[in-house]
Amino acid sequence: MSQNPPLLRPDLARATVPDIRRDGQPTIGMVSLGCPKALVDSERILTRLRAEGYAISPDYQGADAVIVNTCGFLDSAKAESLSAIGEALQENGRVIVTGCLGAEPEYITGAHPKVLAVTGPHQYESVLDAVHGAVPPAPDPFIDLLPASGVSLTPRHYSYLKISEGCNHKCKFCIIPDMRGRLVSRPAHAVMREAEKLVEAGVRELLVISQDTSAYGLDRKHATERGHRAHITDLARDLGSLGAWVRLHYVYPYPFVRDLIPLMADGLVLPYLDIPFQHAHPDTLRRMARPAAAAKTLDEIAAWRAVCPDITLRSTFIVGYPGETEAEFQTLLDWLDEAQLDRVGAFQYENVKGARANDLPDHVPEAVKQDRFDRFMEKAQAISEAKLAAKVGRRIEVIVDEVDAEGATCRTKADAPEIDGNLFIDDGFEALKPGDIVTVTVDEAGEYDLWGRL
Repeated sequence: MSQNPPLLRPDLARATVPDIRRDGQPTIGMVSLGCPKALVDSERILTRLRAEGYAISPDYQGADAVIVNTCGFLDSAKAESLSAIGEALQENGRVIVTGCLGAEPEYITGAHPKVLAVTGPHQYESVLDAVHGAVPPAPDPFIDLLPASGVSLTPRHYSYLKISEGCNHKCKFCIIPDMRGRLVSRPAHAVMREAEKLVEAGVRELLVISQDTSAYGLDRKHATERGHRAHITDLARDLGSLGAWVRLHYVYPYPFVRDLIPLMADGLVLPYLDIPFQHAHPDTLRRMARPAAAAKTLDEIAAWRAVCPDITLRSTFIVGYPGETEAEFQTLLDWLDEAQLDRVGAFQYENVKGARANDLPDHVPEAVKQDRFDRFMEKAQAISEAKLAAKVGRRIEVIVDEVDAEGATCRTKADAPEIDGNLFIDDGFEALKPGDIVTVTVDEAGEYDLWGRL
């Protein structure tokens, strides 16, 4: 494969990275794996490199070296990262590794001893040092000018906005705090400055991300600096004033989350919450070291919907967690029936090196995990299908992501890019362009997607 494989990070297929290279200009390639938080790290690395005069290559052969930004959350993600490193070595030969899996350098060098350097997550200076050592910079100050908006790996009409690093939770299945450290929030005024620049550059949707968005500012004691308070409610209100769509990801259901819902009802923030519930049975949640209050969560969901009836709730769950009985799994299915979440994903439990869950007794057989996953997703799909069918005939706002000869691919306010569904327009779409926000009538619904007309 001669191209940085877009399937490793689907939004890279639509990235608009400058690939014009002057004679003698040092050039770097990038493969970015994992979650949107890692994608933001990749954007920051590339922006710094462009500022130093490096060109960015869209293919392996055109690069003097390749950076692979890895994921290390699950064993399957580690395997994908090692495969990507191996491919980059085969196609280019000069590879620098960074990202979450970089927290285990011996694991990487044991499989690929020829990598040039290994650095951990969000260690930007170390990555730059490794690049300087492999491909010395040679900037031309009269030619190598960086656009004010920096390098983006997403389409220009939406952008991820990272508000903090790390996490203070101690979930037994997760090693993110070990890899990325404890919560470190960015100053609210710095977040707002970045958001303002993005909107000025044409971004129509801001996707707020962190490991625990609800905890934003806790480490800063919710201090007010330069007119902006470091608290998620205040930050959401401030972001909502910029005129772009604001979508909140990874929101833990702390009690004060209810203060966000009126902002959604008033249109300042999209009526969308991405909440990692993980499970519903209190015993399973305790074994996960998660808050064991599923019944109260149902009450919270009802209260949110009372204030903002159009709110979309997305979540992810783990099936087959160690010790999960059939009765506990059935409780999860029953809870899902009652919660009627709009967007649901699940993954089968995997051991992760260093996670405390590995030592729990009564691990669930693989065949049972698969069976429970299938049953869970069947129920989630049926709920999604019914919820989407109820939208047929409604007039709703959508944002246009892509336009080609076949039609326009859009998203509703209920759909985050890459992880949720789409709305397709296949008639009268010719004048549309990416980033347009238009109102459509929903004509047809499927299991996860909608079809509509202007």
